[in-house]
Amino acid sequence: MSISALRNQNSLDKLLQQVQKDESPSTEKKSYVDERLWKPQVDKAGNGYAVIRFLPAPQGEELPWIRIWNHAFQGPTGQWFIENSLTTLNQKDPVSEYNSALWNSGVESDKEIARKQKRKLQYYSNVYIVQDSTNPENEGKVMLYRYGKKIFDKLMETMQPAFEDEKAINPFDLWEGANFKLKIRKVDGYWNYDKSEFDSVTPLKSTDEELESIWNAEHSLADFVAPSNFKSYDELKTRLDAVLSGTVVATKTAAAMIEEDETPFTPTFKSEPAPQPTSVDNEDDDAMSYFEKLANE
Repeated sequence: MSISALRNQNSLDKLLQQVQKDESPSTEKKSYVDERLWKPQVDKAGNGYAVIRFLPAPQGEELPWIRIWNHAFQGPTGQWFIENSLTTLNQKDPVSEYNSALWNSGVESDKEIARKQKRKLQYYSNVYIVQDSTNPENEGKVMLYRYGKKIFDKLMETMQPAFEDEKAINPFDLWEGANFKLKIRKVDGYWNYDKSEFDSVTPLKSTDEELESIWNAEHSLADFVAPSNFKSYDELKTRLDAVLSGTVVATKTAAAMIEEDETPFTPTFKSEPAPQPTSVDNEDDDAMSYFEKLANE
């Protein structure tokens, strides 16, 4: 920096303007919504349709998806426990330990509580939005998509077809992958994805330059499982005790936390497999439908 530039930069007016700005009360509401996340929309009947393309792993990362275990339940105090589970990082988690104790008690009422507090499984992938009629401004963007086991199963079925007349494809491939037609129906109050399907194999774009641009626009998945995005065992235990015994007053409803995406569903990728679900902590429920139902209660 030149001395003349310093003279202009160090003006009294600029300093006073900054002080005034810092001391002025902010009327802007802080948002916890992750603008990188894409979420499909449904109409009043509960039907939704969009076309997306699952993208390969971001540069420097191994897999095109990341998975996270979390807990979301309401305790007897009326407070909500909505936190990432440390089992995602292959560490001990107080809720899983508590659920196991309930399950092993042999008392059916304890088992029912454990079922309601079981882990939920969510996945994150980068996707290219091919068609989104409800929000056309999303089309042509690379965004993060959070989805549950049912969608993940469809990805696995495409890579490992069950029948001889079906050819295995890599749905994350830019050249020999396929667009995914996401079809949503509301069944018994939950989002149902059974009719969703992959289209025929086709390149996402016609030139490698376009594909490289899309690849370079991907978001890191490894960040979602960074230890800094998980509370410590002691912090989770303190929160669990509060939810069960009411020692802390909740300041927000679960619906508000989910709507603002304030829940810490956010991740360094570990190559070792995450712990397998037990009879208590299974992954039967689609996480997207689960949270939609939770927010409406």
